[in-house]
This record gives sequence, C-alpha cells and structure tokens, in this order.
Amino acid sequence: MRHGNKLNHLSKKTGHRSAMLSNMANSLIMYKRIETTLAKAKELRVFVEPLITKGKDDSTHSRRLVFSSLKNKYAVKELFGTVSEKVGQRPGGYTRILKTGFRHGDAAEMAIIELVDFNETYTQASTAKTEKKRTRRAGKKATSGAETTPQKTVEAAPEVLTPEVVTAE
Repeated sequence: MRHGNKLNHLSKKTGHRSAMLSNMANSLIMYKRIETTLAKAKELRVFVEPLITKGKDDSTHSRRLVFSSLKNKYAVKELFGTVSEKVGQRPGGYTRILKTGFRHGDAAEMAIIELVDFNETYTQASTAKTEKKRTRRAGKKATSGAETTPQKTVEAAPEVLTPEVVTAE
C-alpha cells in the first residue's frame, strides 16, 4: 500500500528523477515556459515552487539551498533577480499548467508549465478585467405605467455639405 506516498516516481530511479527535475526547473526558470508531459509538469510544480519561495528571501543560506537543488549558478542568479522581483507579493501558486493535448507517438498527455507572472496575455487580461467597473443591466423599476414606455427622440438629419466653388479673380 502507498499510504502517504505523494511522490510520483515517473518510472525512474531516484538519481535520474532528481537530475531530470533539476534540469527541468533550470529550463523553467531560464525560459519561463516549457512543454512536457502532464505527469512531469505536476511533479515539477511540487519541485520548483518551494525553490521560488526561497528565492524571495535573498540571503546566502537560501541561495545555497537553491543551488544545491538546481546546480546551475545562472539559473540561481535569474531566480533571485528577475523572478523574485515579479513574485515578491504573491503568496504562492507561482506556476500554471495548461493541458495541450496528446503526443502523437505514444499518446502521452502533454502540458505547458509556465511561471504565472511572466505570461503577458493573462496579466494584461486580468488587469483590464479588474479596472473595468461592472454595472447591472437592470435599471430602476418604474412606479407608474406611463413612465415605463420610453419616449424616442427624433434626431434631425445631418446637413449635407456641398463644396463651394471658388473662382479665381
């Protein structure tokens, strides 16, 4: 029985699995979006989100902890620089997994995993949505029957402008 075993072994031994997750985390931090299988994306989320949380605290100890997992100094620099600036106020949920369909060769379910704050499409849509004030479609209810029928106003037709003939004198 697997009581309390939350780790997906991904049909790999421990050394291969940890190296693969480290490499995928490096790619995710450097490129902000990668395409992989759904199972690997879900495991990568569990692996990389604590590292991003450690990246919010820029200290020597947290840098060393992150480097022990990533094993790439350029990815550590990117994490503590660019990524930590964007996710500084976010309390968690730094990644998004989008299902993209099935791979042709083996019908594995594919997904894109990306860092949430770096997708401009979603961030612009969410800011536009929050800025727009929502109004209700229903107006005030009329008290008498005469006021319920709206009166249409007849607009005057626009004047037709004719070009003036200018004669040279």
